[in-house]
Amino acid sequence: MSHSTAHESAASRINTSIPHPARVYDYLLGGKDNFAADREAAEQLLKMSPGTREGVQAHRAFLRRAVGYLAAEAGITQFLDIGTGIPTQGNTHEIAQEANPRAKVAYVDNDPIVLVHGRALLRGSSAGATTVIEADMREPETILSHPEVREVIDFTRPVGVILAGVLHFLPDDEGPYALVERFKEAVPPGSHLLLSHITLDFAPKVDREEFTKPYDNSTAPMVPRTLAEVLPFFDGWRVIDPGLVEVVRWRPDDGYEYIPGGHAWAYGGVAVKP
Repeated sequence: MSHSTAHESAASRINTSIPHPARVYDYLLGGKDNFAADREAAEQLLKMSPGTREGVQAHRAFLRRAVGYLAAEAGITQFLDIGTGIPTQGNTHEIAQEANPRAKVAYVDNDPIVLVHGRALLRGSSAGATTVIEADMREPETILSHPEVREVIDFTRPVGVILAGVLHFLPDDEGPYALVERFKEAVPPGSHLLLSHITLDFAPKVDREEFTKPYDNSTAPMVPRTLAEVLPFFDGWRVIDPGLVEVVRWRPDDGYEYIPGGHAWAYGGVAVKP
């Protein structure tokens, strides 16, 4: 199938009537690739937590710093970014290729809108190879064996696996820990896992059911987890300093951004496979 045919078939499958996390996130970041249902879900979140927009931006800033660390300091030259969201400023390939122009990135998302925009965006990338595929993180074998992923990523060399802001869309009955283990098994020693996850640990007064309600009718309900529930995603790997911490506290540039309500409501961390 040609890129243009893939583009057309992806565009025809975009469901605008129910919110999708990638598009809600896009709206909160000030993007234009979202629909009324997404905006409504985002506005509900903002009512409950006025700091949501700044929290999302803090989340994005964490991703920038962590990918920058992997590319510039940890020597990672290839990245598998799962649940990447709609392309926006400071994408993984831009950050990684700034540190190393030959860095390679495979993006994966299950919203066809990401494929449509990703294809357009990636036409502009330089020496480093990038690709974007439509697949679901619940199907690791599909992702790991995908010919386009295999073309960009050499699984005999260390890989940076990125699961930023996606695991909280997997309820426990979908086996999120086993899924992460499958991705961890697929990569060799020296590989890194970068993850971030929504939590209510910093929001003791917030009612969990109220907080997750905007996502109840979306393509993926939200499951905030505690520190004790997020840490096991790194089991067997060595967590890099400063550990699994609130995203604004992970190697901040110069202090960290002010967030109304005081917190980003998300943990972030990076670990290396021994």
